[in-house]
Amino acid sequence: MELELYGKVALITGANRGIGAAVATVLAREGMHVCLVARDQSKLAEIATRLTNTAQVQVQTVSADLRDPAEPARVVDEAVARFGQLDLLVNNAGATKRADFFTLTDEDWQDGFALKFHGYVRMTRAAWPHLRRTRGSIVNIVGIGARAGSAEFTIGGSVNVALLNFTKAMADIGVDDGVRVNAINPGLIETDRFSRNIERVMRERTLSREEALSFLLQSHGTKRVGRPEEIGQFVAYLASLRADFIQGAIVDIDGGANRAL
Repeated sequence: MELELYGKVALITGANRGIGAAVATVLAREGMHVCLVARDQSKLAEIATRLTNTAQVQVQTVSADLRDPAEPARVVDEAVARFGQLDLLVNNAGATKRADFFTLTDEDWQDGFALKFHGYVRMTRAAWPHLRRTRGSIVNIVGIGARAGSAEFTIGGSVNVALLNFTKAMADIGVDDGVRVNAINPGLIETDRFSRNIERVMRERTLSREEALSFLLQSHGTKRVGRPEEIGQFVAYLASLRADFIQGAIVDIDGGANRAL
């Protein structure tokens, strides 16, 4: 399917690994120029080199800690200064601590909201005028953990629920402003974070890697782990005019793990 994204500009946060890197790769293959944002400049440079060697697009890297309230505006300004426009913002940066609730500190909670929730909010605020000008779009990468409470995921679940509401609210504003805002809830995806989750299950339950993987799949009710590029492909679709009537959608890409309405 021709998505007609060639020459457009995307800004992707958390783009140095996992889902963010896969999103950037898919968008670059579709012909979008990409601004890659993360804290680790060396890993950003690796991704940028790979993209410039495989796709005929321009790639910019911006090292930033999006927990800093001033950084989102700087990041957007640098991207627009480089490319002259912005057509797509992919909010993806942010991981939250997974632990027994009674071991979590106020600082853990503040850090969880600082990067993922407030980072998404500030990036959206900074990018909005440019996206309104291009009639662009935002895709928030949230997480299936928003769909049900989990004893060991109190921070992440709370952050994710807040982001789903935020997505709906910004989509409401976007109807008049001409900016499409949607969210994706990934399930189990083959990333470094998923590998750490397997290692955690191995330690806690004294299981082999294969047994831990089987346990996670069984507990989620799915047959396999998702691939990061599967998230990237749907982001590309949402960024295209093929998805012009999709506004405020929250799409679970989780192999059927969420069975709620």
